[in-house]
Amino acid sequence: MVERIIVGPLYTNAYIVSTGKKECIVIDPGDEAEKLCTRLESLNLVPQAILCTHGHLDHTSAAVEIQRHYQHERDHHIPIGIHAEDAEFFGDDAERRHQDCFLPLGDNATRVFEQLRPGIARADFEIAVGEPLLDSDLVAFATPGHTPGSVSFYSETRGIVWSGDTLLFKSVGRTDLNGGSGDELLKSISSVLYSLPAETRLFPGHGPFSSIEREKLNNPLLEGERTF
Repeated sequence: MVERIIVGPLYTNAYIVSTGKKECIVIDPGDEAEKLCTRLESLNLVPQAILCTHGHLDHTSAAVEIQRHYQHERDHHIPIGIHAEDAEFFGDDAERRHQDCFLPLGDNATRVFEQLRPGIARADFEIAVGEPLLDSDLVAFATPGHTPGSVSFYSETRGIVWSGDTLLFKSVGRTDLNGGSGDELLKSISSVLYSLPAETRLFPGHGPFSSIEREKLNNPLLEGERTF
């Protein structure tokens, strides 16, 4: 079972991915923690962990409240994972790093930052690339470019890749923020994501679902509009 829940001011795709009869992994809980917890409870699923494709607040800001909810209601600690290259987006000193991303984008971005700012969490573990995560069928691939520590999660069994803001439906993640690199992003897409089987379903960080085959045929890559 994989369920997408669209959350927050930037319409981030958060995902609940079942890993057992009563367990799951939450990917990119960007906002609206109460909405996500309510859905988890209705599905009778308890998260094993929260995995973040990258450190931007619109993909992480609900993590701390989900963590608190399960600690309080079930005495269950949910660890939060991030790639080491994006660890600076977490912890007590991370607010300035997030400001550097939002403030150059103008007043609307500043308002989004203020909405999401209370959700700066602490990471519990570093996501290891190339190894099964938490005894699940998910494997992390390093796909930097949008941020230095961007990763994508791939399940060969399910035929799905969760690409975060690296590859989107007919678009790609922006690379003009601190730490972004257009060359790295293009390399991540062409060498990593486009090497997956053509029928692999693409579950991105924003916008509609797609597939690797569809993006190979229709995505203008770095020539397209970049919005996230």
